[in-house]
Amino acid sequence: MIRNFNDFVDSLLDAGFSMGGGSNDEGIFTVVKAGWGEPAADDSPIRWHTGDPDTDPWEWRIRVLNERDDIAYGKFFFKKSGYITKDWYPYFMAARRDGDTFEDAYAGGTISYFAKRIYDVVAENGTLPLHSIKQLAGFTREDKSGFDRALVELQMGMFLTMCGQQSRLTQKGGRLGLVETEPAASASWPSTVFCTTERFFSEDVFDKAAKISKAQAVDAITAQVLMLNPLANVKKIAKFIYAN
Repeated sequence: MIRNFNDFVDSLLDAGFSMGGGSNDEGIFTVVKAGWGEPAADDSPIRWHTGDPDTDPWEWRIRVLNERDDIAYGKFFFKKSGYITKDWYPYFMAARRDGDTFEDAYAGGTISYFAKRIYDVVAENGTLPLHSIKQLAGFTREDKSGFDRALVELQMGMFLTMCGQQSRLTQKGGRLGLVETEPAASASWPSTVFCTTERFFSEDVFDKAAKISKAQAVDAITAQVLMLNPLANVKKIAKFIYAN
């Protein structure tokens, strides 16, 4: 039974990947079985959205990014959030990128123009919070739906990934969402930070991915899903792997 953050990390490293939204596992697999606001079991301390960093799964996604270098978190599966460990990331890269660089994918027509604008500013700056990406890439409010789709497209394609959070600042240096007279200890308004996968993971991940064929990757992920969930639907497994 998972009772805290350390239990979660241990279980995730064993599994290799997981949907991120509790009981909403799309028929594949999730490490944390509890739904939002529900306990994982009658005697479990796990609760969503309590703010407790040790027992709130919502807090774990940022703890993973801040405290570890072997787990990625992002919108990887079914356009929803999930986790992939460093050991399994090369398999998803091999299945989805099949050896392509970003430039290859864009030239081949599998990457949208909005996605290219996002990727280019992130790659140029190393890491960027969400609000800065919109500003630097020239997106307007009217572009919101296209921007959101493109950002998910880049994560599902294993080109960008989340790498933390950053408080947004006003022009006066105060944090957005706060009254200027409030103390600095008050809650801030965080913005998700993104980076390229090449910046997030070390070269050995990409070297390993280059040695795995697409067919090998699909077979390995399929076998692991069925080990974690023998009742998983074959068509859903394919969507889970290919991100389509």
